[in-house]
Amino acid sequence: MKNITTKDGQSADLIGENIAHMKQLFPDAFSENGLDFDVLRQLLGDASVLDEGEEKYGLNWHGKKKARQIALTPSMGTLLPCPEESVDWDTTQNLFIEGDNLEVLKLLQKSYANKVKLIYIDPPYNTGNDFVYSDDYKDSLEHYLISTGQKKRDGSKVSSSQDSAGRRHTKWLSMMFPRLILAKNLLSQDGMVLVSIDDNEYSQLKRLCDDVFGEENFRNSLIVRRRVKSLNVQFAEEGLHSLNVGFEYVLVYSKNKDLLLNPLRFKKKEVPTKGSWNVFWSGADRPTMRYEILGFTPETGQWRWSKEKADEAIRNYQTYLEGFSNKMSLEEYWKQNGEKLKFIRKIEDGKGKNGGVQYWIGPSETTLRTSNWTDIEVSQIRKDFDLPFENPKNVSLIETLVDLHIDKDALVLDFFAGSGTTADAVMRLNARDGGKRACISVQLPEPTPEKSEAKKAGFLSISEISKARIKLAGRRLNSSEVGFNGDTGFKVFKLAESNIRAWNPDRTDLEETLLSHQEHLIEGRTEQDLLYELLLKRGVDLAVPIETREVAGKTIYSIGAGVLFACLDPSLNTDEIEPVAEGILAWQKELDPEADTHVFFRDSAFHDDNVAKTNMVAILEQNGITHVRSL
Repeated sequence: MKNITTKDGQSADLIGENIAHMKQLFPDAFSENGLDFDVLRQLLGDASVLDEGEEKYGLNWHGKKKARQIALTPSMGTLLPCPEESVDWDTTQNLFIEGDNLEVLKLLQKSYANKVKLIYIDPPYNTGNDFVYSDDYKDSLEHYLISTGQKKRDGSKVSSSQDSAGRRHTKWLSMMFPRLILAKNLLSQDGMVLVSIDDNEYSQLKRLCDDVFGEENFRNSLIVRRRVKSLNVQFAEEGLHSLNVGFEYVLVYSKNKDLLLNPLRFKKKEVPTKGSWNVFWSGADRPTMRYEILGFTPETGQWRWSKEKADEAIRNYQTYLEGFSNKMSLEEYWKQNGEKLKFIRKIEDGKGKNGGVQYWIGPSETTLRTSNWTDIEVSQIRKDFDLPFENPKNVSLIETLVDLHIDKDALVLDFFAGSGTTADAVMRLNARDGGKRACISVQLPEPTPEKSEAKKAGFLSISEISKARIKLAGRRLNSSEVGFNGDTGFKVFKLAESNIRAWNPDRTDLEETLLSHQEHLIEGRTEQDLLYELLLKRGVDLAVPIETREVAGKTIYSIGAGVLFACLDPSLNTDEIEPVAEGILAWQKELDPEADTHVFFRDSAFHDDNVAKTNMVAILEQNGITHVRSL
């Protein structure tokens, strides 16, 4: 006998049933806040509720304004350098940054604005699990219901339906929105952004990206094959609620509509084509592309190539006819010349479309890619290099995505780095085509689950797995088997509180507050820590080469070949002022920078000796360095 549960003992929820029926009949009348009576009245024919002045097309959700404001709020953090965790610290152009990507993106705004050519991210798919990216506006269910007016602060309901799914979408959108805004600022004018997603948030993401990047800059929605782990066969005879999902998406947007994608090809499964002659006609209509070819000039339309390229193709075919046609086929001649030559001919009688002018298409085992990428799987079934990480992205997929940008020296950014697949893919692509792409990877130090294989293997966070994977990938490429001698290193930085102590106006003990700010730099931070915060605030690339010299026992840093000098020693005595200043001047004269030189010192290093500070500034200014500041 079935036991009576609490749920069974409840009376029938007639109101709930009525709402469910209503939702079936009028789904448009329901939002995440419940039933919209004005929309319902309109659907039932009441024209009096029409007020189109209040309606605007676009994606809106509770918290959008606050999410936008979050993107505009400056970060109070910094990035601390970690040379001991890095590979090839002094020479690499690659960065690995450990920290919340929202704060990191804010910190990169000055140094990398309009410099990133390609951004790829694989954000959380919002499958129902809690977010680890919990920003200041993170809503608990209680807070969400109160904020949206579904519940009063005393706990009583005020709306007819509480939609936890709506909260889920709202929370995800509020997480993504500020990050995409900040990411757009980093994109160069010929930049592009690619975002992986599945069915859960595809529609929301598409509208969000239209909002941030502009609907006119949408390029493609790629579909990529997803391995189905277990088919719904157990209850197949009874019918399925839904079919197994066999693919995921990658949304592609550009910074502006003029960007041209790299035409990618892939190997076809069917039999390779043979060379063939085709009509040399484009189908478009540009007067500048109408010119005389072999005695024929079209009156409308256009030729396929420029006149220079067409003339060369005519000469190529004439060379073949005169010297090689009795020895080999045109296809053999084409292959002998590296499969690069183009050919144009004219049918002898001149009959046919457009005067009988034809061009030759060589045989091919490949075809141009479309938006159908189901020949590539989303994830790799094996664990990359035996590292414990669930469902790592397929490195071949990311390698192909990065190759969509035509620039082989592109700066690539992934601020949901995960296992480090994008950094791996960038290095592999460089090894394959000789490019000099660089990669910035950002990953939250998310703790690995207690009973996970990663924890058992000694990895305390996802970011530790990322760094280990990138190191192993570099070693593999540098091995004798591959022999790649390009950049496989990376500089590690970690998000932390700013080196500059923040003023706290809320402290009740004013005397103690004033005393604590006699040294306004946080205790324990190194000169290198201060130097890299200075670079961030000045908008300098974090991978820029830094030279050092010892002058009067003090370390002097030169950045950008003498554009910026820094002496961040904690103490500068009166008798050290002149030799340090003269050392900087001598080095600056030696480097002869093209731009004005800026010099920075640690303010507390002068020990409140205003005479010493004035003397330092005077010596430098008298010799042409007028930009002298202290931290």
